[in-house]
Amino acid sequence: MSRLQNKTALITGGTSGIGLETARQFIAEGARVAVTGSSAAGIEAARKELGDKALVIQADAGNAEGQKAVAEAVKKAFGHLDILFVNAGIAEFGPLEQWSEAAFDKSIAVNVKGPFFLVQALLPILSNPASIVLNTSINAHVGMPNSSVYALTKGALLTLAKTLSGELIGRGIRVNAVSPGPIATPLHSKFGLSEADAKAMGAQIQSQIPAGRFGNSSEVAKAIVFLASDESTFTVGSELIIDGGMSTL
Repeated sequence: MSRLQNKTALITGGTSGIGLETARQFIAEGARVAVTGSSAAGIEAARKELGDKALVIQADAGNAEGQKAVAEAVKKAFGHLDILFVNAGIAEFGPLEQWSEAAFDKSIAVNVKGPFFLVQALLPILSNPASIVLNTSINAHVGMPNSSVYALTKGALLTLAKTLSGELIGRGIRVNAVSPGPIATPLHSKFGLSEADAKAMGAQIQSQIPAGRFGNSSEVAKAIVFLASDESTFTVGSELIIDGGMSTL
C-alpha cells in the first residue's frame, strides 16, 4: 500500500518494540523515515534491520536541549517533516514510598520534557498539513498500583495531545494519541524484576485483559499509520485506546 507515499516521518524510540514496527510499516506505506534511539546496540540493530530505508539518529529522549540536534538532523535529511510519532519513553514502577527525586525527574524528563521540547524544535519544519501522534498509555486511566509516576507522565502526554491540538490546528498540524494496554515489547524486560517475578506480573496483568492476551506491536503500529495518514484528516485531539478491553473493566 502507499498511504504515506512521499511523506517524511520521525519516530522517537524507533529502534525497538512499537517504534521499530511502526518504522517498518511507515516504510512499507511509502514514507521516508528517521528513527531515534539511545543505546549503541539498539542503533546498530536498527541500522541492520532498516538499512538505507531509514535515517537512524542517536539521541537522549530526556535531554531537552538535545532535541534541537534531532530537529536539525531531520531538516538536513528531509527539509521538512510531515509525521512525528513520539514513542520514546521509560516505564519504571514502584510503591510511592520508594521513589527518589532523581528517579522521578528521570521519568518526567524522558516521557514529558523531552517530547515537549522536541515538538517545539520541530515546529519550523513541520508541514502544513502534518500529523503528530503521541504514545501514551491506558495507565493514565486505570489506576494501577505502583504505576503512579509512569501514569502521571502518560496522563501529561494525553493532556498535551489535546492542548496542542487546539494550539496547532490553525497551522495544519493535527495532534492525536494512541494509548496501548499491555503490549509484548522489550519494554517489559526493563522493569528490573527477577524472571519469576516478571512471569507472575505478566500472568496477573493478562488475567485483567478481556481479550485474554497481550497485544503485539503490529496492532498498535496499524493505528499509528491511520493517524499519520490522510485517512484521519478529521481526527484531531483524539485518543485511540488499544488494550484488548482492559480499561473497560
